[in-house]
Amino acid sequence: MILPPGVWQTICPRADHGHVMVGPVVSQGHLVGGIAVTRHRHDANFTAENLADLNALCLHVSTRIAVLRTKPAILEFNCDCLTPREAQIADLVAQGMTNKEIGTELWITENSVKQALKRMFRKLKVASRAEMVAQLAN
Repeated sequence: MILPPGVWQTICPRADHGHVMVGPVVSQGHLVGGIAVTRHRHDANFTAENLADLNALCLHVSTRIAVLRTKPAILEFNCDCLTPREAQIADLVAQGMTNKEIGTELWITENSVKQALKRMFRKLKVASRAEMVAQLAN
């Protein structure tokens, strides 16, 4: 991303960031994020070699995301409080599936998934899907 002088300040208001490189992170043909590297305004400009390194890093991260998406998540739950069905739901949540996708996979309604997640959150004393997966994976 190459921006005209002064435009970066509208994105990043820090006065000491004078040099910025941003590279794309892509998954399944869509931009899903970016990696930004900044330097103090008094430091040297980024070089073509720096840009090539950022490009390699973005490619590596994008490739790693693609590989991880092809492998199902395998959690070894450290919690005996979940039923086998709740454990299935937790595993599908860990794979990044939506409630609708989980319902389709398990042949239950989206609302059944939602209600199961509410029960699971209460049992585990968590407030989000990410918190639940993190707790179960520990």
